[in-house]
Amino acid sequence: MELTIYNVLIVDDEPPAREVLKRYVQKMPTLRLAGECGNGLEVIPFLHNNPVDIIFLDIRMPQLTGLELVSTLIDPPKIIFTTAYAEHALESYDLRATDYLLKPIHFDRFVKAVNKAIPIVSTALNNAVSANIEHKPADNFLYFRSDRKMVKVMINDILYIESLKDYVKIITISGQVITKYAMAALEATLPAPDFLRIHRSFIVAGEKIQSYTLSHVQIAGYEIPIGKFYQREVIKALEG
Repeated sequence: MELTIYNVLIVDDEPPAREVLKRYVQKMPTLRLAGECGNGLEVIPFLHNNPVDIIFLDIRMPQLTGLELVSTLIDPPKIIFTTAYAEHALESYDLRATDYLLKPIHFDRFVKAVNKAIPIVSTALNNAVSANIEHKPADNFLYFRSDRKMVKVMINDILYIESLKDYVKIITISGQVITKYAMAALEATLPAPDFLRIHRSFIVAGEKIQSYTLSHVQIAGYEIPIGKFYQREVIKALEG
């Protein structure tokens, strides 16, 4: 059976977030990346000139938010909102969004959202999609390129991760590894229940947190700041 291909537009003002979604789209045999936009104002002319079936749309963007954009569209494609903020969920469903994905977005959750937006044409397709899910390695480790070699990092040894623009610094119980890696992509790779994004520049291992306040967490003697935009969800997660 010939597969129907659906055109996808990714809209997010953060390039690393777009990279994660583009990687996910490439794994889906029924999806084709029609394009990407860095803000809501670019979307309207794009839709006039390109066929789009699904938009993965960030909510908090400068100039025109995702919610504001959708409210201006007469006959929008299927909308899947992507955001780090849970408080917009109700408003998004008022706009008849297909789904609402909280960052960091994992591939299995991405697939579920796509399945809501398009019909799955066969069991074989479902199996093909499932085979592409990035399961965590059985030995619980990841390899990173650092100093011209591949370095094994045990996930359970990670204390926290710091963004250094195009690089990340991974602090472990035995040292550190600096590698060229997008923060958003690494965030999507790590197991969500075990790691927590607490700042634009920091991801921490939840079980390694020794103490916390409204402004920082402490891990192995390191004091790591909590970003203002992350504070509510971080405190909620820690208290839970």
